[in-house]
Amino acid sequence: MGSVWIMKATKEMPYPRTFEEFLDWFSAEDDCAAYLEWVRWPTGFVCPECGGTKAWRTDRGLWHCPGCRHQTSVTAGTVFEDSRKPLRLWFHVMWLMMAQKTGMSAKNLYDTYGFGSYQTAWGWLQKLRSVMVRSGRERLFGRVEVDEAYIGGQKEGTRGRGAEGKTLVLVAVEGDAKKRLGRVRFRCVEAIDQATINAFVRDYVEPGTRVVTDGLSVYENLNAAGFKHRPHVIATGGDAALRQLEHVHLVVSLLKRWLGGTHQGAVAPSHLQAYLDEFSFRFNRRLSQHRGKLFYRLMQQAVTARPPAVKDIYVSKPQPLGGT
Repeated sequence: MGSVWIMKATKEMPYPRTFEEFLDWFSAEDDCAAYLEWVRWPTGFVCPECGGTKAWRTDRGLWHCPGCRHQTSVTAGTVFEDSRKPLRLWFHVMWLMMAQKTGMSAKNLYDTYGFGSYQTAWGWLQKLRSVMVRSGRERLFGRVEVDEAYIGGQKEGTRGRGAEGKTLVLVAVEGDAKKRLGRVRFRCVEAIDQATINAFVRDYVEPGTRVVTDGLSVYENLNAAGFKHRPHVIATGGDAALRQLEHVHLVVSLLKRWLGGTHQGAVAPSHLQAYLDEFSFRFNRRLSQHRGKLFYRLMQQAVTARPPAVKDIYVSKPQPLGGT
């Protein structure tokens, strides 16, 4: 493991800062494998079966645990498992995906790297999106605006009759009195009622937090659920009420612009949550000074979060004409 990056990577800078450094760190397949081991097991090998820390390498390059006799590779149980493509290609795709602030579409990936099919390129991006949500992540706190929005479809419209073909999405956004935006959370839901709202807020917002909503009756139980609920009726409150929800409205507007721009709005409802997870991953790290840090965070997720099976990714067939 005498790779270039080992001599340069530290706890303070565990990622390349520029594309030139990226090329320097990962010039060979062994460099990529060594970096994966360092990210996955930063303090040394840990057996995924028994938790043992002693192991040796077999002639096939696998880690053999003497405690349970389980053999594993650095890619087992990760995004890269069973992939026939080299790690260098995966690293390049991940860097490009994170280096572009608006992300990339499968059509862009297909054209850039010459994948065998559009579906293959789309599947790669879906696998990466599937691990962008970190389990156990901190809940929102301070002042949190909560609202619902209808995303997708071919027709404009809001609640009710204008929402045919759209997906109902719950949105929570941190925001303070100085108009600074914090983190965001999204969830696709089939219907909006008190039980759905309470579950969403409990999952993503710290108890006791000030939660700002509009005047819909489905939010009325938030005080009883342990939150400081502040409803604002848009119909009677006018511009003053709208200003209380300006953060969440701005985030929804940015989300729609991103889906319409990068992906031309062609996102199937069954896959929308994955795109929302990518948007929140990017938005919550928008202040990172180095794009390499996003690459590193995605790499951490790629080796610690179990991705879905390929058959589960292709629940519905991607549509190449939309550029998703």
